[in-house]
Amino acid sequence: MTIRASFNSIFLGGIDRLLPLMQESFPELGLVREDCTEMSWIQSILYFAGFPIESREVLLNRTQPSVRYFKAKSDYVQKPIPEYGLEGIWRLFYEPEAEEAEVILSPYGGRMDEISESAIPFPHRIGNLYKIQHLVYWEEEEAQNSDRYVSWIRRLYSYMAPYVSKFPRAAYINYRDLDIGVNNNEGKISYARASVWGIKYFKNNFDRLVRVKTAVDPKNFFRNEQSIPSRWTKKDD
Repeated sequence: MTIRASFNSIFLGGIDRLLPLMQESFPELGLVREDCTEMSWIQSILYFAGFPIESREVLLNRTQPSVRYFKAKSDYVQKPIPEYGLEGIWRLFYEPEAEEAEVILSPYGGRMDEISESAIPFPHRIGNLYKIQHLVYWEEEEAQNSDRYVSWIRRLYSYMAPYVSKFPRAAYINYRDLDIGVNNNEGKISYARASVWGIKYFKNNFDRLVRVKTAVDPKNFFRNEQSIPSRWTKKDD
């Protein structure tokens, strides 16, 4: 098995503007013109989705060409992961369940590091070096063995605990992870139950979002497994 590292990014400008910036800030990458592709915005959507950038018609197809299963989890890193920590990740990636697994590091910093946690509902900006998405995939014929792959990514998530954010161990709302908690299926949603995952997603903004939800949707018509409760009570219903 081979572990491959790749650096993908999008720059809002031409190659002639990008190269001097990269040579100044990231000379270690050795970026050259041949490594770059200029494209339109819609082509970038195709690129990051894994399609050829000239096949825009694929966006009109609502049928998936094949069924592929996956499990995703997320983390935020606030201090550099030491070399021995990275080596532990590589060891996990040599296990058979990790044949189609990946860890995506999305850098923060820059302008994002100037925005406080309370400025907008999304709090994960200032103080974060990067976001991690942990992913493992398996094919349709392996569906009966899905527990193996889910168990593997949970072990990876457990291993990462010393190297990521704490109190709370933050998570990214758009990488929905039901492992960190779900609302009850019926009846009123408990604040205490929802706050288990809500604080991971929204940190101190969770209480403010509960107040907004209560004002605009007091009967909790709009709900899902991890929706914000519509009334603020710290007592389980």
